[in-house]
Amino acid sequence: MIRVIVMYPNKAGGTFNYDYYLKTHMPLVKRLLGAPLKDVRVFKGVGAPGGKPAGFVTMASLFFDDVPTFEKTFGPHAEEIMGDIPNFSNIEPQVQIDERLM
Repeated sequence: MIRVIVMYPNKAGGTFNYDYYLKTHMPLVKRLLGAPLKDVRVFKGVGAPGGKPAGFVTMASLFFDDVPTFEKTFGPHAEEIMGDIPNFSNIEPQVQIDERLM
């Protein structure tokens, strides 16, 4: 199992519309990626130790069986999914792929 994490860094002047993200963008992602997308988890950054601000305003975890499945599933829809980002944020996301170890 792999996890694709889409992270939106907390930056000065950054905006993020959670209403659009949760009600429009994420349903679009789920619809386009279909059955190969095993699960989705979305987290809102609320802070860091010591009362510091969160490093990321939002992090979404998308779960797939393996990297080839993710690439095959995401590739044909990448332009549409990434093109929707300006509708809810002016923050460029960082993406990382993780392999589950335990």
